[in-house]
Amino acid sequence: MKGLYCRAATDAEPKFVIQETSLPEVLGSHQVRVQVKACGLSPLDLKLLDDVGIQRDLIPVGREVAAVVLQVGDKVSFFQPQDEVVGILPLDSSFSGLCNTIDIDEHYLVQKPEKLSSVCVAGALRDGLGAHTALHTHARVAAGHTLLVLDGASPFGLMCIQLACHHGVKVFTTSHSPQQHAFLEQLRPSVGVQDPLVAKVIPVFKDPSDLLPAVLEETGGLGVDIVVDSGVRLQEEKSDAAKLLPHKHDIISVLGVGGHWVTSHQDLQLDPPDCRTLHLKSASMSFLNQEVWTASSAQQGRYLHVLRDIVEKMSAGILRPQPEEAVPLYEATVAMETVQRQQKRKAVVQF
Repeated sequence: MKGLYCRAATDAEPKFVIQETSLPEVLGSHQVRVQVKACGLSPLDLKLLDDVGIQRDLIPVGREVAAVVLQVGDKVSFFQPQDEVVGILPLDSSFSGLCNTIDIDEHYLVQKPEKLSSVCVAGALRDGLGAHTALHTHARVAAGHTLLVLDGASPFGLMCIQLACHHGVKVFTTSHSPQQHAFLEQLRPSVGVQDPLVAKVIPVFKDPSDLLPAVLEETGGLGVDIVVDSGVRLQEEKSDAAKLLPHKHDIISVLGVGGHWVTSHQDLQLDPPDCRTLHLKSASMSFLNQEVWTASSAQQGRYLHVLRDIVEKMSAGILRPQPEEAVPLYEATVAMETVQRQQKRKAVVQF
């Protein structure tokens, strides 16, 4: 049995290699043996793995899986053979999701709805988890709130928009190209009243400085209740891609009184004037780290509830991820190299 692994080097780009692996002879009491049907590929955060003490010569690649249960341990209570399941392998898993058959603890899996495709859920589960964590766990979103989602056409941004609209939130977002702008303007719910999902799409590709005045105009100068970013610009950047990212000062400026900023920027630094502005607004901020769910068992029951809620909303059409074109297994290495290099892109391997 073969799987995809990353050989990380301190002074070079990580290399992705196919390695032979094998299953243990004895299945753990709370483990299930599954046959993988589809696996989502996301960028590896090598620094995070090092921070939590996971140091290996070969790091398994591919953690979002959709599979069919083959065998269950003697104390497994959630699943039976032939059940279709989805889940995210923990950080310390020794298995690559691109192995044909793997063992995983039952507490990392939930049932897959029958009409939800394996490719769809494997490609979108991580972004759905991130959106739920940002809006519910961190921002405590509620009907009547106003939300600014930066880069709304990204897979993560799209999930945030759809989830927020489902809860009666007024959403603003930004677009990074004319194509993205047209896509966001045409977003409609799959059921119910066909009003646009986004109240205002701000084309920052024309002029990034338009963000602050556009949001303040739409909110009557009050600012928004929640901001969710996909990256932040800490200083003036020369590259075109970096210029599209919002400056931290602009994000703080668009926050309303009592607002909350959820950031994905790991190394964000706030200067004293930034903190002073947050203090004057009685605003707050938090860091979005999706891995905290599987890195700690403190809220395992809540984590399973979140996963179950995400796949049920996908099945009901409330969350409609952009379809990812599945790649065959023999193209997995090239696909993962592209994902790691571009960071925000995703790929799905279908078995």
